[in-house]
Amino acid sequence: MSEEHTKRGNPQTDGAADGSVVIDDIPPRRTRDFADLMHAAGALVLAVLMLLVAVYLRGLTRGMESDVHNAGQAIGWVMDVPASLLQQIITIVIAISVLFQLLVNREWLQSAISLIAMFGGYAAVWALSSIITLTGFDPLIQGLESPGALSGSGLVPDFYAGFAAFLTTAGPRRMRSAVKWSWNALYALGVLLVVLSWNSVPGVVFSFAVGRIVGMVIRFAVGTRNQGAWGTQVVQSLQGIGLDVRSLTRRPEAHAESGMLKTTLDDDLAENSRVYDMVDGQGRRYTVSVIDGQEHNAGYLNQLWQWLRLTGVTMRRDRSVSDAVHHHLTMLLSLDNIGLAASRPYGIADCGESSLLVLDAESTALPCNLNTLTDDDAVAFMRYLDVAHRHGLSHHRITPDTLARLPIGSPVIAGWQNGDCTSTGANLSIDKVQLLVLMAVLLDVDRAVAAGRLVWGDETMIGLLPFVQKAAIPAATRALNPWSKRLLDDVRDALRALAPQEVSEAMEPVTISRFNIRSFITIVLLIVAVSVVFTQLRPDEVIAAVSNANPFMAVLCVLFGLLAWAGSALTLGTFMDPQRRNTIGLLCSQAASGFTAVSMPAGVGPAFVNLQFLRKSGYRNTAATAIMSAVWAIQGGTTIALVLSIGIFTGRNMLSGMIPTNTLIIVIAAVALLLSIAMAIPPVRHVVAQRYLPLVKAYARQLVNVLSQPKQLVMGLAGALVLNIATGLGFWAALMAFGQPTNPLETTFVFLLANTLGSAVPTPGGLGAVEAALTFAFTSVGVPPAVALSATLVYRVAFYWLRIPMGALAMKWLDRHNLI
Repeated sequence: MSEEHTKRGNPQTDGAADGSVVIDDIPPRRTRDFADLMHAAGALVLAVLMLLVAVYLRGLTRGMESDVHNAGQAIGWVMDVPASLLQQIITIVIAISVLFQLLVNREWLQSAISLIAMFGGYAAVWALSSIITLTGFDPLIQGLESPGALSGSGLVPDFYAGFAAFLTTAGPRRMRSAVKWSWNALYALGVLLVVLSWNSVPGVVFSFAVGRIVGMVIRFAVGTRNQGAWGTQVVQSLQGIGLDVRSLTRRPEAHAESGMLKTTLDDDLAENSRVYDMVDGQGRRYTVSVIDGQEHNAGYLNQLWQWLRLTGVTMRRDRSVSDAVHHHLTMLLSLDNIGLAASRPYGIADCGESSLLVLDAESTALPCNLNTLTDDDAVAFMRYLDVAHRHGLSHHRITPDTLARLPIGSPVIAGWQNGDCTSTGANLSIDKVQLLVLMAVLLDVDRAVAAGRLVWGDETMIGLLPFVQKAAIPAATRALNPWSKRLLDDVRDALRALAPQEVSEAMEPVTISRFNIRSFITIVLLIVAVSVVFTQLRPDEVIAAVSNANPFMAVLCVLFGLLAWAGSALTLGTFMDPQRRNTIGLLCSQAASGFTAVSMPAGVGPAFVNLQFLRKSGYRNTAATAIMSAVWAIQGGTTIALVLSIGIFTGRNMLSGMIPTNTLIIVIAAVALLLSIAMAIPPVRHVVAQRYLPLVKAYARQLVNVLSQPKQLVMGLAGALVLNIATGLGFWAALMAFGQPTNPLETTFVFLLANTLGSAVPTPGGLGAVEAALTFAFTSVGVPPAVALSATLVYRVAFYWLRIPMGALAMKWLDRHNLI
């Protein structure tokens, strides 16, 4: 016999003498499932995608509809049924069946909310249809409209949205059979009406998506009935794993502001769990942790976010609550197996949409007072983690809440549900960094580093340096009051001081976050590149110029472009040590410069690629910057020397007045004045002298050493000559492609001067400015304007546009071989 109490305050809380079970529980409330918001976001993406398809892929959708119509001829008898009548029959049957099931089960609130959602779906589609019609954007209107649609609010079929919202709110489908088959009937109706040419594909999908958004938002706001195990169901599940339950008492729940259940050490910080105290027939006490599937969705979304945010490390993604609880049991058993103190599990049980984890109440750890931690405590925590790591166990989320003590006072680390039994080196390093930084916040940096050296050793501590990043530190640690932005810098400095200078400077941060400054810059550059390609490229003009060019000379122009890469690679490779010189990598690095040019001003892209290539080839920052600067200086100096030399021998002094002398003097004077004023301020002068002047001196010494090697200097000059002459002859070949014979030397002179001026404009690759400068310059020396423009377009195709895909492939090769 079982006696069940559903209110607090019952005097009987332990086992009864007659063998009955005392249950002190609270019936489950409606819960907000965060998965509903995720589904609403997905529906929003689908709706926007359908609008884009309706505008830009109208031909594709028309073709799909045509194929569907042809296939529909096999069921020609359906054509005789009025579409409106078919729609009314199916929708009425859906509404009646779902409402009947809700009302029979006395779910009055659910039925009322579902009907409100239906009206909301209708209203949303009417409003959106009216807005789209009022915009007067014909491509979008024509993409959504269909023979069965009306103008204005009837542009998009409304009943799909109304019933999608209705069924979404009445669901989920796994709970009600009527909802499940109603969805299938609604999908079949949509396909049938497309076959009958009554609705368009974009209109149907867009209407469905709008209805799902309305339904999911309403369902999340109102909440859904909890389908988890409680009361008698929990007792039956515990009896099923051999427990003689005499008393089951639910603990009060502490809700955070987010609505998620607060974690406690009683069940090893299991997320979003209900905690019960249980006593068996022999008086043994257990802690029962119950996690419902709906509550687990919030934890799963957090796991999914961590998986998306971090790269290079393994992150758990427990899609079901059963997977999460089973894995938590595995971690606790693993800790017990290697002799580490942790909550001792008895077993687990699954019941409907809930999973139960049963723990020995006597093994529960106690919260740790963070204000009274000592150096010995820090050492004990690090040793605990070190033992786990030696057996392949990683934690993944060491936060202040995970620091606990046994009843006898021994420090332990709790909350292993997100960990793994087989771990990568990156995961183990991140665990150590999380604990080290946490100790640095609670104690101080020096004391934390001293404890780490005592437990892990200097070599391991130095290896943690690349992982000391903000992305690796949990938000709970960063929320502590002593935390500051400077703390991580102090930890890095302390770790760097343990290693020789050449080792610490050669260690670069490991990429563990997908969303950082580097990825942001990459995305911005990609957006700029795409914008440049689609806004500046004139396909008709380029195609006309290339099609009218002499094929042989056009190919020769492309070959000169490849030769220019070889010259640039020769200059860079000359100043590299032979053991670090990778010939294919050098060529690919110069090819990759063509890809960066589409999103960076001319000259900036090659410098960026060269610097990254040198750093990945083993050069420290100072040496890499010196080599890159030497390459830049030699190439720039060679260009100036060629312009002056050819100008003297050919007598050309055109465009010499384009640089305003007075303006240049004013700029130089203004810069010098600002520097003088800044250096006159003692704090600024002190910072420059202490921090930046040593770097400048080191850089200057490296640059002088690079440029003071005669053999390398000669080879570098040779490579720069090949680069400049090849680019000049490339434009000469472009002119010859249109039957315009010119002097190669004069062409090179005019080209170098005009190209340098055009490249000075800070547009991606000098786009627009280079074309204008080249066309104007060669028109000024007697080349017909049409020929000058056509030759410029052919040259830019060979030296700019073709380099983009080739550079992208080279960039991918460099990235795959860790050379950029």
